[in-house]
Amino acid sequence: MPQRKRSSGGRKYGKAAGKTVKSAMHRKKKGTLRSGKGGKGGKVKSRKQAIAIGLSEARKKGAKVPKKK
Repeated sequence: MPQRKRSSGGRKYGKAAGKTVKSAMHRKKKGTLRSGKGGKGGKVKSRKQAIAIGLSEARKKGAKVPKKK
């Protein structure tokens, strides 16, 4: 199967988005990353959830992140 290339050719995620996700991953590792509104939920245990929270925070800050599907 041949690989398809992106039509736009630009970066999908901005550098700021990467930094926010990196920060969320560090907080997950430390055990301080929490889910829910205002971080009032439980501790985040999954890597996927940590990435999702990081991207959500980046979106709120106005970083270049594709829209949720």
